[in-house]
Amino acid sequence: MRSKELEIELVKEKKDIPFELLEVADPSTEHIQSYLKTGSCYIAKNQKKLIGVLVLNAIDSETAEIKNIAIKESEQGKGFGKKILQVAEMIAKEKGYQKLIIGTGNSSVGQLALYQKAGFEMQSIKKDFFLKNYSELIFENGIQCKHMVVLEKSIT
Repeated sequence: MRSKELEIELVKEKKDIPFELLEVADPSTEHIQSYLKTGSCYIAKNQKKLIGVLVLNAIDSETAEIKNIAIKESEQGKGFGKKILQVAEMIAKEKGYQKLIIGTGNSSVGQLALYQKAGFEMQSIKKDFFLKNYSELIFENGIQCKHMVVLEKSIT
């Protein structure tokens, strides 16, 4: 699948999964391993260079979830995150889903802005999600990451 400036490929071999890039968005190897068992992992390349990753997972027959989306730090701020979100929406639509959800930390200010600009709306908050599910404390933007903010977008 191609988007302007981006080439998106489904990862078919476990050895080709870019774990170091997945860990940019999720510091838990255990969580990553868990959602890779049921999700589909896609890589994003720009001019043949790996710049991003996306993991999509079915929640039910009408809802898909973006479990992980990450852009290499050197490539952030160039619009690639927005483009990968658009591709995620296209893939979910092609697979027959009507909704797309994504969760992020309460401290992930940039991601919250990006997702809302892309048409996602806040649906719920999973209180203490990161305190209960991660052994290490997480801080971003000078804020402790405690809660997961779940956002949803209709894609029909």
